[in-house]
Amino acid sequence: MIDLASQDVFAYAIFGLILNFVFSIAFGLYLSNNIGVEEMLQSKGDREQPWWLSASLAVPYAKMLITLYRVAILQLYFLNQGRSHKEFWIYLTSNEN
Repeated sequence: MIDLASQDVFAYAIFGLILNFVFSIAFGLYLSNNIGVEEMLQSKGDREQPWWLSASLAVPYAKMLITLYRVAILQLYFLNQGRSHKEFWIYLTSNEN
């Protein structure tokens, strides 16, 4: 029998996954509106996502925090310094620094 505490943990995990997808989709839509889907496809690098990024889906809220971290990098290190959304996209998807 499942006790209340394990049901709460399961509910938090599901809510974390839902928030992850909401934040990720919103961030993806924001970038595609500012860069353009065709431009994103043309300028995308060949960087593969690290294994721990995929594994972070198993930890509630971890992937959401990673997405928020990327939003902070976009704002603080790109937009505030006069760089473009496209430069952020290239940074995010390329192996070169």
